[in-house]
Amino acid sequence: MMPNHEANDQVALLRAEIAAAAARMVAQDGADYGTAKRKAARRILGDAQANSLRDALPDDAQIEEEVRQYHALFNAATQPARLLKLRLIALEVMERLAEYQPFLTGPVLNGSAGEHDDIRLQLFADSAKEVQIFLLNKNVNIEISESEHFKGPRHDPVETVSFLWHGEGVHAELYEQQDLRGARKKKNEQKAGDRPARADIDELRALIATEHPEHGNA
Repeated sequence: MMPNHEANDQVALLRAEIAAAAARMVAQDGADYGTAKRKAARRILGDAQANSLRDALPDDAQIEEEVRQYHALFNAATQPARLLKLRLIALEVMERLAEYQPFLTGPVLNGSAGEHDDIRLQLFADSAKEVQIFLLNKNVNIEISESEHFKGPRHDPVETVSFLWHGEGVHAELYEQQDLRGARKKKNEQKAGDRPARADIDELRALIATEHPEHGNA
């Protein structure tokens, strides 16, 4: 029988291999983390083992770090400019939607965004319809879908408006005003050193000034 520490080491190595394979799918094809994780596990383990070894699957944070490393290795000449472009567009959209207290989330915030990534926002309004009407009045063509609530699957999904801004996709999740407190609480509960899960307008400006100093006055 294999000692526990050896078994744990094997699981850790397997998890790292799945994370690296999933990251390639995210970076190269624009796959979402969940789909990439499952496909990578099936490719490496086979269908039967992938279903039985769910504990070997990496979490999203591990895949995110692998995506960041992938870009550093293979897209170092193009990814930083792509990331800056998306952050500047995100800032412009957030400023236009400032009355809805926008937060930036996802790859554009955490720095792992590549050529296939869109801008992801969270907005807070008295009603989703209010935001939809605001955008339509600005002659913005929107599509409406649903996204999982940031509090998790136990909560009802939220309406999401998607549109193009300077040719880039923007997906804005539409929350009620009462959800704003929960979003701020989650942000304040993050541990020191953790990458932020969401950033408001001022925080995004500060991030751009820090990581892209040539655009510090954005």
